Amino acid sequence: MRGAGLLLAFAILLLVAPAAMAEPRVTTFTLANGMQVVVIEDHRVPVVTHMVWYRAGAAEDPWGTSGIAHFLEHLMFKSTGKLKSGEFSRTITRLGGRDNATTTHDNTSYFQRVAKEHLRAVMELEADRMVNLRLVEEEVKTERDVILAERRSNIDGNPLSLLSEQMLAALYQNHPYGRPSIGFEHEMAKLSRQDAIDFYKRYYAPNNAVLVVAGDVTPEEVRGLAQATYGKNRPNRALVRPVRPDEPKPIAARRVQLVDGRAGARILLRYYPSPSFASGPPGEPESLELLARIIGGDDTSRLYRRLVVEKLASTAGANFSGTGRDSGRIAFVLIPLEGVSLEKVEAILDAIILEVREKGVTQVELDRAKSAFEAVRVFETDDQMQLARRYGEGVTFGQSIANIDELAKRVQSRSLDDIKRVAGEYLVMERSVTGTLVLPQKVEASAPQAVKQ
Repeated sequence: MRGAGLLLAFAILLLVAPAAMAEPRVTTFTLANGMQVVVIEDHRVPVVTHMVWYRAGAAEDPWGTSGIAHFLEHLMFKSTGKLKSGEFSRTITRLGGRDNATTTHDNTSYFQRVAKEHLRAVMELEADRMVNLRLVEEEVKTERDVILAERRSNIDGNPLSLLSEQMLAALYQNHPYGRPSIGFEHEMAKLSRQDAIDFYKRYYAPNNAVLVVAGDVTPEEVRGLAQATYGKNRPNRALVRPVRPDEPKPIAARRVQLVDGRAGARILLRYYPSPSFASGPPGEPESLELLARIIGGDDTSRLYRRLVVEKLASTAGANFSGTGRDSGRIAFVLIPLEGVSLEKVEAILDAIILEVREKGVTQVELDRAKSAFEAVRVFETDDQMQLARRYGEGVTFGQSIANIDELAKRVQSRSLDDIKRVAGEYLVMERSVTGTLVLPQKVEASAPQAVKQ
């Protein structure tokens, strides 16, 4: 929902749904084999969300085998010593539930949502494939074709995704975040059964995983079930997670231009690296979150009013991506209207950033951004799946339950000086990567603008 609509919805929620806003009761404990367990109580309906998070994602892909973490995620739905290929998902469906999985740079997560009475069955299934995956050569070849098709559809067939991929490669010069989580096609085509086995044996173990159960359960119930299922799996005593390299200090603005006849519109993107909620000092990522909302978060933002309202662009927005383990980024996107040059909208973006860096923001803007953030957080708190993701991701990155719970307070405590300081520190042109997507007949100049930052 946009601007005023989101705030109105939040106000209504305050009036008519106080029960939905209650903070969840969250408990955590660790099994003898090193597996951490998080229980989020939600007794409104007899349903549970069950997730397993592994502290291994695309950033752990060995060089030359990009995409192996994502490939293994697909292969986890094949056979084990107890299950035939595909039987895992078929069983979840028979139980009336649904399941899926996701691979990011920082982790791989698997989830199921089922009626409470099926929780033990789901735990047994997931605990089985944690240590008993059986990879058949023919199935590996077939699934490799699947991920290659996924790459061609989602990345190669999407000019905007291609541009973003190239920009991330420029943004991260030393860190594995610069590689696509799905992998490079030429390396994906060579991924082997042995590559998958090696990754599986190295990272898939209870002492490298976090179990999250959200729903109509108690910590005592989950503890008993977890010990009876996951507790049987032996830890990997040789587990050593690789140390990721740090990024060098950015010293030069970088620009990327993609000319693609399939582009539906001319687009300008800009990325600035930043701390994330997991990596930044307390308060700094929260200030960046509010800063991005003020500059381009909704139809009350500066970018929207200066570009969309003034009929210079169809889209003008900003976003703070703060969920990475090692770093985050602030992203801007501008889509000019026909007849308006990319240079013109970029100059306005530069002017707004310079204005915020030098003069800061207003109290009205800051209060509005805080309210919008809180509205989104409240709606997420009312969503069992979002809650499971919030705590699962945070705990996987080493954050405490208390630290996760205190995020809202840290956001609300940010001051005008905090916002001005992070704008001055992170919205610096020398740190940026600017990307443009243009049609062949509309290649525009890509020289840096005159506005100094």
